[in-house]
Amino acid sequence: MKTVYVDNNATTQIADEVREAMLPFLTDLWGNPSSMHTFGGQVKKHVEAAREKVAALIGAADPQEVTFTSCGSESNNLAIRGGAEAMDKPLHVITSKVEHAAVSGPCHYLEDRGFRLTKLDVDSQGDLDTGALVHEVKSGKSLTSIMWANNETGVIFPVSQIGELVHEFGGIFHTDAVQAVGKIPMNVSELPIDMLSLSGHKLHAPKGVGALYIRRGTKVKPLVLGGHQERGRRAGTENVPYIVGLGVACDLAGKKLSEENDRVKAMRDRLEQGILACCPGSRVNGDSMHRLPNTTNISFDFIEGEAILLMLDDRGICASTGSACASGSLEPSHVLRAMNVPGTAVHGSIRFSLSTYNTDEDIDAVLTELPKIVQRLRELSPFV
Repeated sequence: MKTVYVDNNATTQIADEVREAMLPFLTDLWGNPSSMHTFGGQVKKHVEAAREKVAALIGAADPQEVTFTSCGSESNNLAIRGGAEAMDKPLHVITSKVEHAAVSGPCHYLEDRGFRLTKLDVDSQGDLDTGALVHEVKSGKSLTSIMWANNETGVIFPVSQIGELVHEFGGIFHTDAVQAVGKIPMNVSELPIDMLSLSGHKLHAPKGVGALYIRRGTKVKPLVLGGHQERGRRAGTENVPYIVGLGVACDLAGKKLSEENDRVKAMRDRLEQGILACCPGSRVNGDSMHRLPNTTNISFDFIEGEAILLMLDDRGICASTGSACASGSLEPSHVLRAMNVPGTAVHGSIRFSLSTYNTDEDIDAVLTELPKIVQRLRELSPFV
């Protein structure tokens, strides 16, 4: 049975080009880039080449503004915890109610240690209440962390407007761009963004590598101490094969941006329209205009999303009900609850997220199987 993978916001397959680029650093070029001898030192130029490729994808003015980490979660922790601890108290930490746990977690960590925390609402389309943001940033020095694009709905937030508001009142602005990098164009050097997180495995690099953009002049205290690596911002010998892989993945993502926003978006739209046409009682969650080109989140009234996923899985189709980091929880999505999605629909939501590796045949397979599954579950539902 062929696997149809439409869960690319959870993770992506490693690109062939990435794997090939990593291999020499798992075999012959295994030296420590900090070594004084040639055998180790020769590796350092490959780390710096990867840094330049990451900087190019996000539009950083200087590659030295890129710090390599182990993942997007570490990047978010370094930005929020390290950023807050580098600023004097009192400090107001501002975020939204629809952030990934990798952002809400460190925000609550700071709240437990005496920092004031505010979580902003979103409306029924998942768009941020920027009026409330204005009120909060006026109340004192702040560190604001708002995601660039939501991992469950794909809704894109106005990061330029948010950053301008935060800066107007002297605050620092971080954005979790894990889902946005490589899917939409960005140029941080021209945006009021102080820190930006990204993750390798969301853009066809391996799991275990990420990066944090830190605009020159932004103060951050390191979370990992004990070494000089990454200009003192993150101790520990560099994960050279994965860093090289991330660099190649960023290079590929930059070359495929137009494909993401043309072919992938067209497949997403055909999938979405096909589901809405074939499955009465279904609805798209989130702002349909300001959305990542690869993501759709659809609710089906009166049936459980987990049941849909299990029946899709039996047919070789991989999707999700939301964040993979919240899998196993019986609670409905905090994102959809914040959007006030009706109770009849909030438990029956499915996220489909595509990549450039998907094909029209994948979309056909979902459109063939999903309506039959929805109809069968409705026949069994005591609520219909």
